[in-house]
Amino acid sequence: MSCQTCRRRNRLLGLLEYKTLKLDQGDEIMSRIGKLPISFNDKIKIDFKDHLLVVKGPKGEMKYQTPDEVNLKIENSIIEVVADYESADGRRIGGTARSIIFNMVHGVSEGFTKILDLVGVGYRAQVQGQKLTLSLGFSHPIEYELPKVVGGQVDANTKITLTSCDKQVLGQVAAEIRRYRPPEPYKGKGILFSGEVIRRKAGKTAKTTT
Repeated sequence: MSCQTCRRRNRLLGLLEYKTLKLDQGDEIMSRIGKLPISFNDKIKIDFKDHLLVVKGPKGEMKYQTPDEVNLKIENSIIEVVADYESADGRRIGGTARSIIFNMVHGVSEGFTKILDLVGVGYRAQVQGQKLTLSLGFSHPIEYELPKVVGGQVDANTKITLTSCDKQVLGQVAAEIRRYRPPEPYKGKGILFSGEVIRRKAGKTAKTTT
């Protein structure tokens, strides 16, 4: 076997060991997440039957069909996710289920919020019911129908506040609205998430002739 072949094999083995280590570390993290208990107050109503979890609270109601490998222990205002944390699949499934359930409990009790800022001359927004109207420099306004589980509010015509008990739907809606006018790197105009920093690029300068 040539030295070059040996080096190539060693690089492949090293890469495989690194990926295996990263997977093991990820599984260990998911295992720790899955074992964390979830507490809820008396304003939250929990019902779990036939792997269907229903969570009701001041901000709304959410449902989640848990995997067959996952069971829930609910008592004394505490939810514990029961799974086979000795196996890799069990750790991943248990950790994922725990994250989903935690977001459900937080969503129906406190809710989630996404804020979008319109940056650009003449950029404006308004909300009427579930219809969001955007003026973004195009020849016509853009109308976006918000899902029933998402509420919208506009301040100073340029600040859109979205709220929902469903974190996943809220994130998807915010991303879809942002796609109508993604921020550009030269002047920083567009629809930005609140606090988002755009890496600016210097514009091209015209060559001067002598």
